[in-house]
Amino acid sequence: MCNSKGGKDEILHTMIRVLDLNKTLDFFVNKLGLIEVGRDEYPDGEFTLVFLATEKGAPEIELTYNWGSEEKYTGGRNFGHITFEVENIYEMCQRLQDQGVTILRPPRDGNMAFIRSPDGISVELLQKGGPLELQEPWKSQKSVGEW
Repeated sequence: MCNSKGGKDEILHTMIRVLDLNKTLDFFVNKLGLIEVGRDEYPDGEFTLVFLATEKGAPEIELTYNWGSEEKYTGGRNFGHITFEVENIYEMCQRLQDQGVTILRPPRDGNMAFIRSPDGISVELLQKGGPLELQEPWKSQKSVGEW
C-alpha cells in the first residue's frame, strides 16, 4: 500500500478487548513471548491500553481493558485471528501445552497450529520457512474445540 506522499503504509496495531488484563498479559507475554512496549491509563474513562509487540517498532497488539467490566466479549472467531511466525512449531506447541494452553489445531502438517487467548481470540502459529518434517505425537493428534 502507498500513502498519498508516495511512502509505504504499514500496519500499526490490532486491538482486542480483554476481561482479565493479568491473565491476558500472562498469555501473550509469558507464553507467546511478546513484550510490553507501551501502557496508557485513562482514569476518567476507566480503561487501560497495553501495547505488545515482538520488538519495539514492530506492529502491535493493543489490549483494551475496561475497568470493572464483566461483559463477556464475543466474536473471537469472527474477529479472525492473529498470526505469529515461530522458529520451531513443535517446540512452541510443546512449550505452550506444558504451560496449560490447549493446542486446538495441532501442527499435524508441521506448519500450522491454532490456540486461543483467555478472551477467545484465535491465534495461529506458522512455521518459519515452511513445514517441518512430520513428527509424532503431533501428526496423529486431532483438532479439539473451535479454533
